[in-house]
Amino acid sequence: MRPPVPPFTAETAAQKVQAAEDAWNTRDPAKVAAAYTVDTVWRNRSQFVTGRAEVEAFLTAKWERELDYALRKALWAFTDDRIAVRFQYECHDASGQWWRSYGNENWEFDAEGYMRRREASINDVAISEDERRIFGPRPESERGVDLPLR
Repeated sequence: MRPPVPPFTAETAAQKVQAAEDAWNTRDPAKVAAAYTVDTVWRNRSQFVTGRAEVEAFLTAKWERELDYALRKALWAFTDDRIAVRFQYECHDASGQWWRSYGNENWEFDAEGYMRRREASINDVAISEDERRIFGPRPESERGVDLPLR
């Protein structure tokens, strides 16, 4: 079991979103991949990923090129076994260019609380280092704070 499990309530859906944010901010591909079913299917931008092993490989490559990655997620909507999330993350590339990436994800869970489907649409905006606003994992005092549009 990977609680909280469906059917979701507003409270348990928000817990699931925060748990995902916390895991992704570790930048530990094995830890993050463990939240997905062994046969999970993803669409991430224009890339398609199938299975936990491919998720782990995908995340390893992602965090090799997206340096100092820091993420914020926010619950958008939910049903019994699905959650919609919007998110923003910041990172820089090897040349030092900072990016803020805006996106939406649709998640579907199995009865055990593992994510079996993830679809992510993401857009990147170049920012200067002084425009950054996401610095590492979210402090406890900022949990539940909404993401600004810009």
